[in-house]
Amino acid sequence: MATPKFAPPVPPFHAELKRRINNYFQERGKATTGNMTLYTKAIILLVAFIFVYVHLVFFTPNYWVAAFECIMLGGIVAAIGFNIMHDGAHGSFSQYKWVNVIAAFSLNLLGGSSFMWNIKHNIIHHAYTNVDGMDDDIDIQPWMRMSSTQKKYKLHKYQHLYFWFLYSLLYILWIFVLDYSKYFTSRIGATPLKKMNFWDHVSFWGFKMLNLFLYVGLPIYMVGFMPWLIGFIIFTTFAGFVLSIVFQLAHTVEHTSFPMPDPASNKLEDEWAIHQLKTTANFATDNKVVCWLVGGLNFQVEHHLFPKISHVHYPAISKIVRKICEEYGIPYIEYAKTRYAIASHVTFLKEMGRA
Repeated sequence: MATPKFAPPVPPFHAELKRRINNYFQERGKATTGNMTLYTKAIILLVAFIFVYVHLVFFTPNYWVAAFECIMLGGIVAAIGFNIMHDGAHGSFSQYKWVNVIAAFSLNLLGGSSFMWNIKHNIIHHAYTNVDGMDDDIDIQPWMRMSSTQKKYKLHKYQHLYFWFLYSLLYILWIFVLDYSKYFTSRIGATPLKKMNFWDHVSFWGFKMLNLFLYVGLPIYMVGFMPWLIGFIIFTTFAGFVLSIVFQLAHTVEHTSFPMPDPASNKLEDEWAIHQLKTTANFATDNKVVCWLVGGLNFQVEHHLFPKISHVHYPAISKIVRKICEEYGIPYIEYAKTRYAIASHVTFLKEMGRA
């Protein structure tokens, strides 16, 4: 698929939106990057990760405690990805570039590749959200049908039932299959991979080996194969499901759209900012626990419009974004509670499976 073009921007809306957001930060003398709230959260999550990992591997608790700690470890890994890695990869964790690089590299310690993530998420997903053939996040074929433009198979009729299982496999597939597939094919979906330099290759393989040592070799040596295998499955499946469902609730629900470029002109109907609003949804924005755990990714509308602003500012700027959308008659999609968003996602999967 050739890279599509967006419609020319309509000056009043996007320009006015940026002006008001810039004014918000200037008037309050705030930086758009993270603050002590974020840094405190980062320390809590990293200390929790180290504590749970060390206790599991070196102190070998009984089976029930170990199972609970494996679930905790999966949740902490997801939270580190949402809160530390995600902001760091977008350059919004800190005003210092080197701090953002370190924050982004937390993904490498968790088993992924920050190089692959940058291209897949920052470059492709954020530019061409929900565009079939471009956005790799909605390419789960042939197992699931996430857009009406994708081919339908008989098994899709039941995807609203089995998606729980598939989503749980995300983390283990990510670290053991998907990164390697991107590396050896030099592609992410239909998009060629940016050329890797020598240090990109060293980083990729070095961290992959470190991950195998930390999550496979060392635990097997310390606790034995079967206890490790059971714990590893619990840990990875819980992390995988949490990671999957949070990202899916942001884009694949009933009210989001899946635009495709005009076949003749290869142009999308809307300008970039309006495209983001039509393809993105918020959920549970009044729930402080959800906000804390998912790193503001329940404010996905604000994140897609202003990815270089740290998530700690999303609750405040969401009021500005919502107001200007009302003024210009542009949709602002939001679900009041997480369970409403999950219900909408299930309904969406039913529609895609039976349409």
